[in-house]
Amino acid sequence: MDTTDSMIVFDDKGVCDHCNTYHSKILPNWDTGPQGRAELEEVIETIKADGKGKDFDCIVGMSGGIDSSYLTYLAKKEFGLRPLVFHVDAGWNSQTAVNNIQVLVDKLGLDLYTEVIDWEEMRDLQLAFFKSRVSHIDTPQDHSFFATMYKFALQHKVKYVLTGANFSTECIRNPIEWMYYQSDSIQIKDIHRQFGSKPLIHYPLTSILWHKIYLPYIKGIKVIKPLNHIPYIKTEAVKMLIREFGWQPYPQKHFESRFTRFYEGYWLPQKFGYDTRRVQFSSLILTDQMTREDALKQLETSPYDQETIHHDFEYIATKLQVSIAELQSYLDAPNKSYKDYKSQDSIYKYGAMAMKLLGLELGGKR
Repeated sequence: MDTTDSMIVFDDKGVCDHCNTYHSKILPNWDTGPQGRAELEEVIETIKADGKGKDFDCIVGMSGGIDSSYLTYLAKKEFGLRPLVFHVDAGWNSQTAVNNIQVLVDKLGLDLYTEVIDWEEMRDLQLAFFKSRVSHIDTPQDHSFFATMYKFALQHKVKYVLTGANFSTECIRNPIEWMYYQSDSIQIKDIHRQFGSKPLIHYPLTSILWHKIYLPYIKGIKVIKPLNHIPYIKTEAVKMLIREFGWQPYPQKHFESRFTRFYEGYWLPQKFGYDTRRVQFSSLILTDQMTREDALKQLETSPYDQETIHHDFEYIATKLQVSIAELQSYLDAPNKSYKDYKSQDSIYKYGAMAMKLLGLELGGKR
């Protein structure tokens, strides 16, 4: 991490607050040994008991990426659970992601439920975010993912949602100025009100209070992160999935979505100077899965080759039904921040402080 995170702080030894937070807050409270495994097995037994007599005992959200794919394998083969594989199609799946999801579902004998987001509303909302000139233009897609899954769990009275979120590859968080909170429906509505043209009738909206308080504490829906309780080495997981399932890897984390590939690989670094590989590599360095020297070497190269950039730029413009010139105009326009629009930023800040004081959340500045 460097000063492209404008809020980064270095101590007198030159160590940044991202690393210091990891060593002082996350590592002492993160157990992947016998105790962590025992805690996970206790949760697994509770899930199995609660799911008796039901078609499935939990939901696994799956994008086709490495974390969710490996979790799906573990849930069935290692944990003996009966998960429903839940996928949200926001219109940007790569063919590789589709193939990865299908091969795992077929070979593991699992049921797949796919929720397709209304494309015209999604397209209009994504265009609104481009026009707003904020950095977090992937929010419409991300928001729809967890909003849809949580609503499904509530409607079908599923108490357990398994997610691939983990400290092993995600202990460093994206700075808030890079990627503002995707669950802030107030900001989504404000940006859409100013720049959108179609009413959001079918698009799934949630809120921080709904999924952080109402669902877990009133309805008893729990989000479980199994990868935090066991050793999880990314390269080993990739090798296993390739060997056992013919799973296809991606050049970079989150590239299972064609839009996210364009957004993180090109738009963010080109328009704002934010390279999400800094965050991803920093996590792998801290968890001893990558050397700092190798990370710096990779950062000298572009995640996108020029031919792919040109092709994807044209593809994004065509799918959003705008000209290449119009999409280019959004890239060239002066940048704006999440602070330029209505938000629930204060709720997030005070909520995060409270959860950290109560020991309910570990991590950095997000």
